[in-house]
Amino acid sequence: MMYQQSLMTPLGELAVRASESGITQVQFLVATDIERSGNKEHGNAITALGIEQLSEYFAGERQIFALPLAPQGTEFQHKIWTALQTIEFGVSCSYGDIAKHIHQPTAARAVGMANSKNPIAIVIPCHRVIGKNGTLTGYAGGLDKKSWLLQHEQAAFTLVG
Repeated sequence: MMYQQSLMTPLGELAVRASESGITQVQFLVATDIERSGNKEHGNAITALGIEQLSEYFAGERQIFALPLAPQGTEFQHKIWTALQTIEFGVSCSYGDIAKHIHQPTAARAVGMANSKNPIAIVIPCHRVIGKNGTLTGYAGGLDKKSWLLQHEQAAFTLVG
């Protein structure tokens, strides 16, 4: 069984989805997602904990998440998502840095692809990965959200454009 609860944030509505074992998704909702769901939310203790911790994060009261996670992905994606969780609050790094961290220094592109498939936004902090020259690179939620998250965490980056 899957469970879902949503949270209004400064960046728009976030959906927290979970199974019985852990959070499977944290994703920004767009208007069509909200219309389709029609407020039919059925949460569980795990989604409630996710909502609580994300609320604390957006209020500036939490820097580290302590949630059971159950993302679906390949072995390599899980390796990258685990590495992303080692990036501390207020710190940013490059795809190449992550590739070196997992002892595959030539895998920066593969890291980027796995990063883009992260189903648990914010909690698995893919927003903390930026270009090697310090510029913002792609983010599934949009670069405006990535910029906001990094500013919220006071991480260093360069805004191009």
